[in-house]
Amino acid sequence: MDIASLVGLILAIGLIIASIALGNAPFTAFIDIPSMLVVVGGAVAAALICFPLGSMLKSPMIALKVLLNKSEDRLGLIKQIVELAETARRDGLLALESKVAEIDNPLVKSGIQMAVDGSTPEVVEEVLRTEVEAIAARHREGKGIMDQLGRFAPAYGMIGTLMGLIMMLQDMSDPSGIGAGMAIALITTLYGAIVANVFFSPFAEKLGLISRNEMITLEIAIRGVMAIQSGESPRAIDQKLRTFLPPKQREAE
Repeated sequence: MDIASLVGLILAIGLIIASIALGNAPFTAFIDIPSMLVVVGGAVAAALICFPLGSMLKSPMIALKVLLNKSEDRLGLIKQIVELAETARRDGLLALESKVAEIDNPLVKSGIQMAVDGSTPEVVEEVLRTEVEAIAARHREGKGIMDQLGRFAPAYGMIGTLMGLIMMLQDMSDPSGIGAGMAIALITTLYGAIVANVFFSPFAEKLGLISRNEMITLEIAIRGVMAIQSGESPRAIDQKLRTFLPPKQREAE
């Protein structure tokens, strides 16, 4: 569970609700189903034009990653790579075949398996980096969906407001109803701003951060595998990979 994301989401929603509660208008004044349909439905419909259906169906699970992601255990990964290097240094590269099942990181597992099978370093690195590029492409698409939803929601909020104003202006026979009609018309703009700035845009930024962190972890995995295959000493591998860690973590045992 990502505590920062959860706290931020709860705080944003809580502040909006508290502001409404402290105002003079009732909560019912801020609830309008047609406006919700225009903003959320319109944004999703526009995103469907931009992305494949399969990707859009996965978007709820992508959004959940913002709240359910775990921090990368890079130090643990480095320690496991160093242990594999020690085994390879002591018993030879083929001795790692019995260790493959114990490897947690899929990229390290794949690289070690290819190295044990006799693949050249060039082939191993090419395959691993191709896999990383594919992962990065999937991450970009997921972030792109959230980015586009964040762009479309305010636009559809404005569309809903214009629709409301047009309907209101068509019937000006009762001047006392103009204020209420204007308020309803403006709700869609409010919905668009809330949906974009509380959910979609922050989620997109967090997905980008998660992706960048994962890319660093995958780079550690690739360099570790290549160092093991090239026969570098465990100490050198450990020092090389720890450069990816913050200074305070580099001294951890």
